[in-house]
Amino acid sequence: MSHAAPITRIHEVLALQAQRQPNAICLYEEGGGILTYAQLWQRVQAVAGWLGDQGIQPGHRVMMAGENCAAMIAALFGCSMAGAWLVGVNARLSEREVDNIRQHAQPELLLYTTGISPAAATHADAAGALDADPAVWGPGVQAARAERPTQADTGSHAAEVATVIYTSGTTGAPKGVLVPHRGLLHFARVSAASRRLTPHDIGYAALPMSHIFGIATVLMATVYAGASLVLRSRFDAEDAFKALAHPGVSILQGVPTMFSRMMAVAPPRASLAAPALRYVYTGGAALDPTLKRDAERYFGVPMHHGYGITEYAGSMFITDIDAPRDDCSAGYAVDGVEFRIGSPDNGAPTPGERGDILIRGPGVMLGYYRSPEQTAQAILPGGWLNTGDIGFVDQSGALFIAGRSKDLIIRSGFNVYPIEVESVINAFPGVRLSAVVGRNTPDQNEEVIAFVEPLPGATIDTHLLMLHLRAQLAPYKRPAQIIPIETIPTTVSGKILKQPLKERLA
Repeated sequence: MSHAAPITRIHEVLALQAQRQPNAICLYEEGGGILTYAQLWQRVQAVAGWLGDQGIQPGHRVMMAGENCAAMIAALFGCSMAGAWLVGVNARLSEREVDNIRQHAQPELLLYTTGISPAAATHADAAGALDADPAVWGPGVQAARAERPTQADTGSHAAEVATVIYTSGTTGAPKGVLVPHRGLLHFARVSAASRRLTPHDIGYAALPMSHIFGIATVLMATVYAGASLVLRSRFDAEDAFKALAHPGVSILQGVPTMFSRMMAVAPPRASLAAPALRYVYTGGAALDPTLKRDAERYFGVPMHHGYGITEYAGSMFITDIDAPRDDCSAGYAVDGVEFRIGSPDNGAPTPGERGDILIRGPGVMLGYYRSPEQTAQAILPGGWLNTGDIGFVDQSGALFIAGRSKDLIIRSGFNVYPIEVESVINAFPGVRLSAVVGRNTPDQNEEVIAFVEPLPGATIDTHLLMLHLRAQLAPYKRPAQIIPIETIPTTVSGKILKQPLKERLA
């Protein structure tokens, strides 16, 4: 993308596409409307002007509790233009969770996508929000002021922040990740190239635009390539199949839970209508070999995989489009990413050696908002980001994720990586999802406990499942107990939440 002035802020990518192909479709909205690049850019400029009229200064936080819609995207790019920081919050969080984020972020202005989201409407009522100008926002957005004026952030990084994403962190207070413009811009190019996106491509956007996967991999890469997006406020498997047929989604991206839900309601293979589908990708959580095999057989294309975290703008590893893998590796470091296993002083990773995954590159967060201590724990000297994940590489240098360092179970001195046990359980007939956690025993050891969620209408014979695990796993990895559960708790983006399960055991 050659351009007279260098692009330094995310809204400039949209401006360029609006100039280059004004009448191309950018968004297929829920309910059947469409927005061209020129129309979306017009709306973004109107939003930026409106924010200025509300007294929003560069460095002010603007919080939007919403679900995916054009207004959420206009808020992201409009804040970029105004120099403000959008704090996008998924409206399906509870009132307590939204309030915790509000108190921490101290936004000057609160926005709610009430038209598309009953959950956002509930939050808006609680805040006493009023209709925002529909000539600017389109219908269905409400706004409220902060109860008392807030300070615009003028720190050294203030102008570099594109958005603040609060992580689903497994425990404790919310952490606001300061996502840099330069990281999102860099990854938009990398991501578009990795999928060979062109203006003819149509993506499917049900991943929340309040999440790094939705913003970087889905939205920014699409706009960078001048492609189109089918925008949905929440994921519905039946709707995803309809979108494959019309308008003809060519790029299907989602967390593994999305694909397992699609497989559960998939029409017979012979009646699958997906004339344009050419690329299927999953990330955001561990990929299960059974799901990968089933999805590939069904869709008839490889299932690509990648690895990213909120603290890095976009994926850090992606499998090679020209060399699909038959395992669950997260692929190779993308352009600009350096990594180490274990310690920054270690040289190139030794195949098979497990350790903390450390990353350096343009996407590393600017820090956690208003939390220098947590920032210092995560960003090591030399700019290395400790991801909190454990991994190893194979002979070819492809990365495998072994698990979260805090999920690691130590059983009689042996390391048990829950993801390995879960993969074996998930391959058992009738299982939709499993979650493996550790439980402390009176003799200062840890035992392995498995929660198992059945497919709709299935029941799981735990005795047979135990026999299956006995054949597949070393004794120290085998669950001491299998607990059937109706629904395994997940975040809105589909990540399994282990803390509530551990609390249940306690």
